[in-house]
This record gives sequence, C-alpha cells and structure tokens, in this order.
Amino acid sequence: MFSIAQEGDSGFLRVNVNSGLNQFPIEDAVVDISSQLEPGRIIEELKTDRSGQTEQITLPAPSADLSLEPQELQPYSEYQITVSAPGYEPVTIEGSEILAGVLSTQPVRLQPIEPGGEPVDISIPDHTLYGEYPPKIPEAEIKPMNESGEIVLSKVVVPEYVIVHDGVPGDTTAADYYVPYRDYIKNVASSEIYATWPEEALVANILVIQSFTMNRVYTEWYRNKGYNFTITSSTAYDQKFIYRRNIFQTISQLVDDIFDNYLSLPDVRQPIFTQYCDGNRVSCPGWMTQWGSCSLAEQGYSAIEIIRHFYGSDMYINSAEAVAGLPYSWPGYNLDIGSYGQPVRTVQEQLNSIGSVYTAIPPVVVDGIYGEGTQEAVRKFQQIFGLTPDGIVGRSTWYKLSQLYVALEGLAEF
Repeated sequence: MFSIAQEGDSGFLRVNVNSGLNQFPIEDAVVDISSQLEPGRIIEELKTDRSGQTEQITLPAPSADLSLEPQELQPYSEYQITVSAPGYEPVTIEGSEILAGVLSTQPVRLQPIEPGGEPVDISIPDHTLYGEYPPKIPEAEIKPMNESGEIVLSKVVVPEYVIVHDGVPGDTTAADYYVPYRDYIKNVASSEIYATWPEEALVANILVIQSFTMNRVYTEWYRNKGYNFTITSSTAYDQKFIYRRNIFQTISQLVDDIFDNYLSLPDVRQPIFTQYCDGNRVSCPGWMTQWGSCSLAEQGYSAIEIIRHFYGSDMYINSAEAVAGLPYSWPGYNLDIGSYGQPVRTVQEQLNSIGSVYTAIPPVVVDGIYGEGTQEAVRKFQQIFGLTPDGIVGRSTWYKLSQLYVALEGLAEF
C-alpha cells in the first residue's frame, strides 16, 4: 500500500543526462517530472546545464520514519521522468524513487535517433525491502579451491567492470550489462537498503555487498561454470541490480569512500561470501539481516560491530591490493593548497582532459603546483560528480578523477 507523503516530508532529485554514444553530457535536454500516481500531469519541467545536469528539486515523500522499520506502507514516493533532446530518442523512466531527506540522482542515457527507432521506456521495479523477491539460495561462505575449477586470481583486485547478467544464470534471453564496479555497488546498495538508515548501518551493508561481489570476482564463480558474466541480478543467486535505477547520494558518497574494502577472516585469502537477507520476510541464521543492521546502528553499534554481531568476532575489514584499469594509485596523502610534485601534475592533466568534455570545469596550468586555480577546478569537479566540494583531492576524489579520465581517454582512442 502506498503512503501519501505527510505535509512537510520531502526528498530531492537531480537528473543527469548523457549520450549513449560517447557518455558526454547533453546540454539543454528537457526533463519533465510527474508523480507516478498522476503520470499525465507534469509537476516540474527542467533543462540540463552544460554538465548534463538539472538543478536539484524538492519533491514530496513519505515520512522517513516509515523506512526505519519493516511495515506494509511504501516508504518512498515514485516519479515518472521523461527526457528529450534534439537528435535523440526520448526516454521515459517510471518508478524513480524519492526518500525523505535524501538526494536521489537519476541517470539517463539518450541514444541518437536512428531510422525506425522508438522512444525508450524504463521501469524501475519495487525496492527489495518493499517488493517480493526470491530469497537467497545458501552457498558456502568460503569457496573450496577445487570446486568448479581452480581460482585464477592470485590477489584481490577491485575490477574495472563487472558483467551483470540480468536474470537467473541459465536464462539465455537475459541481457548482460558491463557496469563500472563502483556504479554496480551503488546500484545494488540503492536497491537493497534504504538511504535513510544510520550511516553505520549503510557502511556495514555496503561492505557486505562489496565482499559478496569481490568473492564472485576473485573466485571467477560463474566463468568456472561456463558462463561469460561476473554476477547475476537474481536475488536467489546474487544481489539485486536494477538497470538504470536512481542512486541515492548518501550511498554514493560512502561507496566512493570505501569501494576497495571487503571482509576477511584470518588465514583466508578470498573475500568472504557474505550472504544476507531482510530479516523480516526471510530469516537467515548466521547471515546479516538488513533490518537487524538498521536496529543495531540505531542502538549505537559501529559498522564492524554490526558485521561481527552477525558473522562472528573474527571478521575484519581488508583492502584490495590494487584497483584495475587505473594508471596511478592514490599517493597516500591529501593534495591541497601548497602540495606539489607528480601527483599534483597528474591531477591537473586529468582535470584538463575531463574539462574538455565537462566544460564547467575551468582549465588549469599543468605545473605540478596545487594553487587556487587547481583547487577551484577540483571543487567544480566534485560538485558535478557528487563528492564533497572541499577542493581537496583525497582518496575518493583521486579515484573518481582517475576512473573518469580513463573512461574518457578510452573513448577518445576509440
């Protein structure tokens, strides 16, 4: 049952529009917003700026209290978003979710008009904590080395991409999507938990989702079974990935901060296969329950305390040895006014490359000296890509810069 928003309850929405041809931002795209309850009545009409983004708008949402404990009332409102731009097929997204007090970013990718092309409709299904989905089929927490072939990888590495099979493993009609690793984690977390939860609950769940995913990567679980994908979108086998769904900003920022972390046990090399369930419709002794994690965080438990409560006191947080696809690792310290040297030069080169596409980022002199011009360019980059706009290149900003730089340079070479 849908809960009409109480007076004064609201969430926030920003729409990001890019070209499906080259991922470049699309300026002056028209974005119409309607309530899913009244899809024919436009309540907001927006235009994108030169970074392909709309302004942030405020929309009604149910009380945040509804998302803090299990119940039948739907704790989020849903909106229909229609996007059009000259030379592109229009896209309509149904079911974009808004939670009270939280910024939601809805990505939209427009495809160039082709002969015989048609408007694109995307429907976002119910959140897993609200809708009905198959429970996880239990598996071993630690995969035997001799099961389904040998483990190929010698060290834990954050992959550049994961290939998501959008269905059960044996469904040959299901689409496969190449998704950047961090985007995949943000998508799953936005689909599996509510962004209104206490931060320690969000961190605990993100770590569990990352460890689950990196176990699939490290063990090459599906490739050893003859499949050409990394993971599925089926909750019976893996975690829920929802194609082109909206992403909540609180979740996005946390993932950027801890994306290379996973969960370990002493003397076990592989990331632990941390299975979980909601703990309301489904019980799962020995696994984390999502609602239980929220309750523990409200009682003051830290993320690692929540994890150890469910998985045992030996569990600890580990970091991957490398991040695939990036030319340089974070230098290990923040870059700010007064910093100098090759890491600063690297940041300046990347900013100028990215700024050739995202032209709101001002050009900088590549001199290896972190001055006010570099700081302002970093701050603008952070604003565009949902990072804390402090003008400092910390770990999350460094890796976000590197990720986008590599992606855009790859397109340029192509």
